[in-house]
Amino acid sequence: MKIISSTELVNKALKEIKTISTDEAHRLVENGETNLIDIRDVRELQNEGKVEGATHIPRGMLEFWLDPESAYFKDGKLDLKKEMVLFCAGGLRSALAAKSLKDMGFEKVSHIDGGFGAIKKSKFKII
Repeated sequence: MKIISSTELVNKALKEIKTISTDEAHRLVENGETNLIDIRDVRELQNEGKVEGATHIPRGMLEFWLDPESAYFKDGKLDLKKEMVLFCAGGLRSALAAKSLKDMGFEKVSHIDGGFGAIKKSKFKII
């Protein structure tokens, strides 16, 4: 049995998903074209701060909260017709999460290059 490393999984995901800059993500948010989704752990939000206007969905619950057939579906929490723009701390978890959403059938999915680390240095407001 060959174990695929997490690095290999992320690199494979990056080839299949759309990666956008913080500037592009900010423009999408400003124009109301996206759901900005923070998939970091709740402790990360408490320690590092939150992005104003972002929806927090823990990584472990993402697929369940966005699946209308799941008992955990959060109806009305997001506009499922808009692009899903994901971010985590550095961009690794969000790459895997974006691929998972694509695998579920979401067509408009991307993640932010550099994650929250890059967001802190951008136009986004941290609260």
